[in-house]
Amino acid sequence: MNDIKLPVEVQKELDKISTVAGYLWQREWAERNAGNISMNLTSFFNKEDLKDIGEEKPFDFPKGAAGFVLFITGTGCYLRDLVDKIENVSCILLINDDATGYSIVWGGKRENFGPTCELISHASIHLFNSIHHPENLAVVHTHPLELICMSHHELFDNEEELNRQIWMMCPEVKVFVPKGIHCTPYALSSTAALAEVTMEAFKTRNVSLWEKHGATATAPDVMQAWDFLDVANKGAKMLMMCWAAGFKPAGLSNEQLTELEQFT
Repeated sequence: MNDIKLPVEVQKELDKISTVAGYLWQREWAERNAGNISMNLTSFFNKEDLKDIGEEKPFDFPKGAAGFVLFITGTGCYLRDLVDKIENVSCILLINDDATGYSIVWGGKRENFGPTCELISHASIHLFNSIHHPENLAVVHTHPLELICMSHHELFDNEEELNRQIWMMCPEVKVFVPKGIHCTPYALSSTAALAEVTMEAFKTRNVSLWEKHGATATAPDVMQAWDFLDVANKGAKMLMMCWAAGFKPAGLSNEQLTELEQFT
């Protein structure tokens, strides 16, 4: 099994991933094998050192992803196991030079391990980021309860109004999720179509809210991606708490929201 020595910088990123996975489990956002996490680690490795490690397996990646080194969680694996069994339930893989396959160079020690079925979505988002937002190396997909509930509400059909109502719940939501939430139309999991709508979402927003499914964020590291999801869901939760208590929240005014833009 692969046992390469990881660069110190990579180990630090894996430690962050373990921490965030614990947060997701504690929040009940990662039931069973729900959710997945990936990170583009290409800049942390000398790819020549990774050649000829592991057995190459065929996979049809976007051509521009050739040579990428990606951390990614495993199919059927539980995110809660990333806390203390990260080498069993995730891996680092090297995409070959013509993007027709990959080799696992670290991790994947669980029997019959394979990368998440959302591999095509993650690889496509990382390719998109490498072109448009090269600072964004991490992608986190999870199932935030209140945000998913909002994707079943009629507000989901009015993205501007959904964001206004979530932003107005407290200043921090506007400041720390300044671009807001994209109401991403339903697409079948593990398909190129889902990758396409998610990339479209990240052109304008911090969070992609997958209709009736979950939410995804991208950022320079997993902790910052978690922050986008955590704060966005906090706004949705407070809004729903007001509705459940039987009143419409007063909320921050449009003028107050505009005033906060100086801090974003």
